[in-house]
Amino acid sequence: MKKIWELFFIYLKIGAFTIGGGYAMVPLIQEQIVDKKKWLTDKEFMDMFAVIQSAPGPIAVNSAVFLGYKVGGVKGSIMATLGAVIPSFTIILIIAMFFRNFREYSVVDSIFKGVRPAVVALIAAAVYKLVKSSKFSMAGIIISIFSLLAIIFLDIHPIVLILGSAALGIFISTHSTVRQGERK
Repeated sequence: MKKIWELFFIYLKIGAFTIGGGYAMVPLIQEQIVDKKKWLTDKEFMDMFAVIQSAPGPIAVNSAVFLGYKVGGVKGSIMATLGAVIPSFTIILIIAMFFRNFREYSVVDSIFKGVRPAVVALIAAAVYKLVKSSKFSMAGIIISIFSLLAIIFLDIHPIVLILGSAALGIFISTHSTVRQGERK
C-alpha cells in the first residue's frame, strides 16, 4: 500500500508542477521512477514510453495507468492516474472560470512567453535522455532519422510511422536471425 501512495504523490507532484503537457513530464517521470525509485530500468522505461506513445490518450495518463499497474496492480493504476489528473483538472477548471479576466493582463502574456522556451527545453532534455539510454543499433538509428525527417518534411502521421517501424523491426529481426542460421 505504501508504494501505491508513493505513486499517487509522485504523479500529483509531477502533474502540479509540470507545464507543457506530457512530453514535458517525461524527464520528471524518468527521474522519479527510474533514477530515484528504481521501479523501472532505462530499457523498461523506453519500452513503456514506446507503448504509451502508440496508445491513444494523454502521455501522463497513459504512463500513470501503465506504471501504476506495474507497481501496484489495478489499485496502483487508479491512484497514479488520479494523481496525474487531479492537478491539471483543478488548475484548468480555475483558469476556465477566470480566463477572460487573466487574458486582459499583459503579465499573463509575459508569463506564457517565458514558459514556452522552458517547455521546449524540457522536451529536448527528455529526447536527449531517451536517445542516450536507448542504445540503438545502426538500423535503429536509421529508422529514427527517417522517422524524424518523415514527420518534419513529409507530414506523415505518427501512427503510420510507428506501425511501419514495427513492421520494419520485425523484418530486420527475422532477416538477421535467418542470416545467423545460415552462417552456422
